[in-house]
Amino acid sequence: MRVLFMCTANSCRSILSEAMFNHLAPPGFEAVSSGSFPKGQVLPRTLTTLQHAGISTEVLSSKGNDAFVDCPPEIVITVCDKAAGEACPVYFGPALKSHWGLEDPSDVVADHASVEAAFRATLARIELRCRAFFALSFGTLSRDELKRELDRIGAL
Repeated sequence: MRVLFMCTANSCRSILSEAMFNHLAPPGFEAVSSGSFPKGQVLPRTLTTLQHAGISTEVLSSKGNDAFVDCPPEIVITVCDKAAGEACPVYFGPALKSHWGLEDPSDVVADHASVEAAFRATLARIELRCRAFFALSFGTLSRDELKRELDRIGAL
């Protein structure tokens, strides 16, 4: 199952989500990320947060939705409010869409320790949601039930 985490810039929240999901994912699950208006680079604080958590940053990059034209996701999860209001590109076809809103830790303007804590808290919330995702009984859920479960997880 391929899951796309989407936000506007694809430099922080969607990258953190992609990396954590893949770090925890059992075989058969893969996450990718994109932005509707990609920044073109991953924020350095995003990468250091992942590295401090022991999560690989090797393949992470900021990219647009067009990167997945030939291999669309089955599930699209928006992580910022702006992207949640946008229509999914037509080539995502019948992908389920859910919103797992996250406050942007890169918006925190404070001392180094406070900014670092905001990034760690965001990553912890993503981990909680990813673990709830992997606990789902995918073989028994209908499409509508899966959509409801995804939305429930987004409220965690």
